[in-house]
Amino acid sequence: MAQSTASIPKGTRDFSPIEMNKRNYIFDILKSTFKLFGYEQIETPSMENLSTLTGKYGEEGDKLLFKILNSGDFLKGVPNVDLENTNPNIIAAKLCEKGLRYDLTVPFARFVVQHQNVISFPFKRFQIQPVWRADRPQKGRYREFYQCDVDVIGSDGLLNEAELVQIVEMVFNKLNINVVIKINNRKILSGIAEILDETEKIIDITIAIDKLDKIGIDGVCKELEEKGLTTEKIEKLKPILFLSGTTDEKLHQIEQVLSESAIGLKGIEELRVVFNYLKTMNIKIPYELDLTLARGLNYYTGAIFEVKAADAEMGSICGGGRYDNLTGIFGLKDISGVGISFGAERIYDVMETLNLFPTAISGSTKVLFVNFGEKEATWCLPYIAQLRQAGITAEIYPTAGKMKKQLSYADNKKISKVVLVGDDEMNHHQFTVKNMITGEQEKLDFASLKTMLES
Repeated sequence: MAQSTASIPKGTRDFSPIEMNKRNYIFDILKSTFKLFGYEQIETPSMENLSTLTGKYGEEGDKLLFKILNSGDFLKGVPNVDLENTNPNIIAAKLCEKGLRYDLTVPFARFVVQHQNVISFPFKRFQIQPVWRADRPQKGRYREFYQCDVDVIGSDGLLNEAELVQIVEMVFNKLNINVVIKINNRKILSGIAEILDETEKIIDITIAIDKLDKIGIDGVCKELEEKGLTTEKIEKLKPILFLSGTTDEKLHQIEQVLSESAIGLKGIEELRVVFNYLKTMNIKIPYELDLTLARGLNYYTGAIFEVKAADAEMGSICGGGRYDNLTGIFGLKDISGVGISFGAERIYDVMETLNLFPTAISGSTKVLFVNFGEKEATWCLPYIAQLRQAGITAEIYPTAGKMKKQLSYADNKKISKVVLVGDDEMNHHQFTVKNMITGEQEKLDFASLKTMLES
């Protein structure tokens, strides 16, 4: 027998109906929570102009952009000498005008600028759509995955940051995932670069620090050394990354270190305000100041967040931060925003690992009517219609066939209730209900059947 050639690209996945029910369970909780805080949903195209995407994610991010060949004869008008160039970026610039979106934040900034005359500021939006990155596929990391972003733009009020932590708490409480929120401020990292007299290397420093959990302090030091930092400056940096004590104590310690850095002190002041808001809000989930948190994206300028599952080996499942002038790259300056992105794929994997999905998830069929023939099926149809009108998912097997086959269908679809209707049931206007889990059967009138299925 010939082997099937049907396949999908690495780093992408198909989703079965069962998996989609679970994914929609996550999406529905996210949507309902976002709406409680006044956020409205938008969508943007899967592809953007390449000029919109490039240069927004740093050198490493640009390498992960999926570029789309121009439609039609994409070689038309391109000189052979250009095609012989070994620099892939130069070739891509000739052949590609569009790319798949890398995240939802940059397209959101483009959206705000393009529609600035018809939206009200501060503008609170959420967006749940797939993004693409030409990354190396591994556990918890895919080339196509969904992001679930919630942002407010057009306000620099730090209450927005605290509100996002509230959203994080509500979402993960509803999903029953124990998490820890780590918080930092990019201004503090800029202050550290300033006192090291390496302000031009702030991106290199933050990228290296952000890898501390993955490569350890020795790996970070080696990377900083390769970027040109002296041993003396690296040694000066080390104790800053391992401050101990309460949040107030850490802020006091770093305040002494950054006493000569105006931007660093501004970051400390902002964090104090945010942490005071969180105390007032009585946030129950664990949150902590983590000065090693850097977040790799270059557009962050203020508070940054990262959320990790406490009971599962998984990277960040949620993260974000403040960006003061992202819209400026599209011509709309001095518009500050802050947001958080929930990683749907990683949240799903955590819930699967910890068996956190409810046994019965909305979307699955609650009852199957067995088909004994045309007469019986015709008799059942009006009742099935009433169940559906009442919001109860109901099916009837499409053809009369062996009982074993129909029950097997119900079993495979995890349908817990099966209704059998023959002559006796029709004569007495009753329904025999079989519980597929216990095997027990009982006869009910329609009102009782409806009540059972609604419970």
